[in-house]
Amino acid sequence: MLALIKSFGLKGLEGFPVQAEIDMHSGMPSYDIVGLADTAVKESKERVRSAMKNSGYRYPVATIVVNLAPADIKKEGSLYDLPIAVGMLVASNQIPYESIKKPVILGELSLNGEVRKVNGILPMIITAVQQGETDFVIPKENADETVFIEGARIYPVENLRQAVEFLTNQTEIEPLVIRSWKNDLEYKHSDNDFKYIKGQYAAKRAMEIAVAGGHNIIMIGPPGAGKTMLARAVPSIMPNLSFEEALEVAKIHSVSGQLDGFIYERPFRTPHHSATMVALTGGGNRARPGEISLAHNGVLFLDELPEYNRQTLETLRQPLEDGVITVARNAVSVTYPADFMLIASMNPCPCGNYGSATAECKCTASQIHRYLNKLSGPLLDRIDIHIEVDNVTYDQLQEDDLAEPSSAVRERVNKAREIQSARLSPVGRRCNAQMTPADIKKYCKLDKQSASLLEDSFEKLNLTARAYNRVLKVARTIADLDGAENISVKHVAESLQYRMLDRKYRV
Repeated sequence: MLALIKSFGLKGLEGFPVQAEIDMHSGMPSYDIVGLADTAVKESKERVRSAMKNSGYRYPVATIVVNLAPADIKKEGSLYDLPIAVGMLVASNQIPYESIKKPVILGELSLNGEVRKVNGILPMIITAVQQGETDFVIPKENADETVFIEGARIYPVENLRQAVEFLTNQTEIEPLVIRSWKNDLEYKHSDNDFKYIKGQYAAKRAMEIAVAGGHNIIMIGPPGAGKTMLARAVPSIMPNLSFEEALEVAKIHSVSGQLDGFIYERPFRTPHHSATMVALTGGGNRARPGEISLAHNGVLFLDELPEYNRQTLETLRQPLEDGVITVARNAVSVTYPADFMLIASMNPCPCGNYGSATAECKCTASQIHRYLNKLSGPLLDRIDIHIEVDNVTYDQLQEDDLAEPSSAVRERVNKAREIQSARLSPVGRRCNAQMTPADIKKYCKLDKQSASLLEDSFEKLNLTARAYNRVLKVARTIADLDGAENISVKHVAESLQYRMLDRKYRV
């Protein structure tokens, strides 16, 4: 007998329909699975066998052929265990095919028949709903990922027997209640708050501007000045996620297997400087997303930037410009979103004290040159804001009064983002850092005094065309924080201030 069970597969962040065809007839006992199945799919034979027996069903002694159609697309992972098991029960006449429900079925089976969590279920269900599917049987552990998908009736199951009894109308399972999106949660990690950072007023101002406009920022200063502390406090002032942004982030984390429930906070990724190029950009046999995609709509923090492999850092240049990265392998090419805010920190020299107002540098000019040369000019040119962070004084550390709390800064950031969203949403952009040259021409018009200042600075600082555009983007953000409709000379002057450090430290 032939059984046809609906399932889904995954390619990048997009799902595609898969039909599990199970054919069974008398003959020499055998089990063959076809349809470009990878090793994990082929190993389903043993998982399905044990799961059926331990769930009280008979494993058929017959010639069994499983085809995962379409046969020309590679199938990966263990998510086909449950549909194959249901199909084998149908093909062996243990459950009636005509009367069973026919939803999309996804899930891995353990040897005792439990249905285990699978990766990538969120983008698969989203694609399935877009293609007209409505009913889904999925692992209970994946249920929290799907509570905001409108148009889907999700039936979570814990084991094979429960799934079969539901499909054959022997038991009822209430579908998940689809919730409306609401994200008004406050940042949870109260220890990382701007109010606990002593001094560093200029650096905190620069961080506020960077977050408000989604700009990349690099901090240069001696060890112990507070660069890492500043960076780790950034999540406390990040703007709230919209539903569209949260869905994009959740899909990426679902594919990578790092999604636990749904996403409410913006990602904050801090890969170690020993991270490989593949770990950062994505790849491997299955072309999985890397750290820069996992940081999409959030922050990628690279501490001690010169300690990273230079070739690895150079791979950031294209994603920083385009907001996406294409991972190409022999059998697959996948494009992942990678629109993140880069926060980097570094010492100005090997000892860390070059340029410090409070400590003496002991490095030679050649040592400083070699250290700074680990970073290329094109990479630094893609970082909008360069800020110098020097050591705080003893008196500043002994101040009893707390600084301005993150909640107050976050309120200003949210207001600035609302202004940007109203301005840029008609053209599909969310913040000033995403503006194109056409957007800059339209929304970053300068008066005569501001244009004169920018012209003089362009020549004196030897700015590139890219740096020129980034100065205008940052000036637009500063104006938004001020609630100003137009960019004035003070906004341009402050923006130019954040383009000087790369010139100061190039030796």
